[in-house]
Amino acid sequence: MSEIERQVRGWWARLMAWLRGAQHGEAAQRAKTAFGDMRTSDTGRKAESALRDLRGSDAARKAEAALRDLREGEAGRKAKEAFRDLRDSEAVGKARDAARDVLRDLREGEAGRKAKETSRDLRDSGAGRDQP
Repeated sequence: MSEIERQVRGWWARLMAWLRGAQHGEAAQRAKTAFGDMRTSDTGRKAESALRDLRGSDAARKAEAALRDLREGEAGRKAKEAFRDLRDSEAVGKARDAARDVLRDLREGEAGRKAKETSRDLRDSGAGRDQP
């Protein structure tokens, strides 16, 4: 799994865990809807597609093979070369561009505005916090 994908999945898992803590609140439902809108938006679909392309790319397969070789005692040269190829590959460029688009949409787009508004409502309502 690439570092970008690991970061996105980690962020998503933390967000969903946080939202599950306040499942029953209206603000939590609005936040889930807003984040769902972002995930199903054109930009979100592009990001997911770019990550799938990255995972299935030739450069990713080379990196996996090099890591396997490294674990089995081969020199690190192959791993460095494979990571360099992966970093310079078209799939990584597409994933990077898609991630930038998602972040820009979160900052500037309608789904991002809704997400900010609902997360602010959720924070202000105190939902999701442990109540004594």
